[in-house]
Amino acid sequence: MASAASASSTGCLVRSRFPLGECQHHRNNGIALLPQLPKPLISLSSSSSSSKAAAIAIAIPTATASERKERSSFARTAAVRHLVGSVTTAHGLRFAVVVARFNEIVTKPLLEGALTTFNNYSVQEEDIDVVWVPGSFEIGVVAQRLGSSGRYHAVLCIGAVIRGDTTHYDAVANSAASGVLSAGLKSGVPCIFGVLTCDNMEQALNRAGGKSGNKGAETALTAIEMASLFVHQLK
Repeated sequence: MASAASASSTGCLVRSRFPLGECQHHRNNGIALLPQLPKPLISLSSSSSSSKAAAIAIAIPTATASERKERSSFARTAAVRHLVGSVTTAHGLRFAVVVARFNEIVTKPLLEGALTTFNNYSVQEEDIDVVWVPGSFEIGVVAQRLGSSGRYHAVLCIGAVIRGDTTHYDAVANSAASGVLSAGLKSGVPCIFGVLTCDNMEQALNRAGGKSGNKGAETALTAIEMASLFVHQLK
């Protein structure tokens, strides 16, 4: 009786642990047999690597040469319009230039480079207004007022922020950049960021007509292109 009771209790434990298996305690020494799992639908032999590659190649279709050529030439089709500004159609465009007096030894050559570029690209002197502000921090608010006036097609912002011994540099540089960006977004007129942010005075002078060129001239060219894009393409 004790052995029967023990067998009965053992059989119950086996059934509770393996609910999907059939209890074969009396015929298999107390070990439950689990149901046989279904075989995989696709079996690839480890020795047949070429068969595996063939199966993968069948599953992943490859593009033909003509299809690849058609994709690469899609961007060049006549249906795709490319809108760009022109630097050769500057006649009649009006510009405002906001210049910071702080670090005037840098900002003045930047302004001269910008004015020279405007002249070289047929922008009339009477179509350019220069507005001086105390420093780069004040550029943004003035640029927004000028852009919102409706008198200008682009506003060029010129300044120079040079790193010092305190975190004042980071505050002014970040504020100048966000101020110019905000001015353009709020006024709907391109406001071009021409504020130098340099580690020392040597870097600034190199970018104001020195060996690194004149960034004022470069930003004036950007202003002409953006003004042309807005006037002639994005009406």
